[in-house]
Amino acid sequence: MKLVTAIIKPDKVEALRKSLTGIDIQGLTILEAKGYGRQKGHTEMYRGAEYEVHFLPKSRAEVLVDDKDLEKVITTISEAVKTGKIGDGKIFITEVSDIIRIRTGERGAEAIS
Repeated sequence: MKLVTAIIKPDKVEALRKSLTGIDIQGLTILEAKGYGRQKGHTEMYRGAEYEVHFLPKSRAEVLVDDKDLEKVITTISEAVKTGKIGDGKIFITEVSDIIRIRTGERGAEAIS
């Protein structure tokens, strides 16, 4: 099993949700985040004063998948959120040794869906 974590633009969350639902992925966790990558923030104007924004708003999406679905999920995420512009985000893959559904006690792949 793998935990797929994607750092994406907040306006792409709904497109991601629809795309993952379309390939029958059951669970998705979204967290609000702030950060920066290569763009290192930007400068904005407020009431005539210029100021720097060092941390940009991002969304962190997490999906737990069986190994057989990993490449399909990565491709789906990439296609759903890609704009071709700086700040599209990153995808991280983490190995998960076990999961347990608290309500039923199911373990492993049975506990994913």
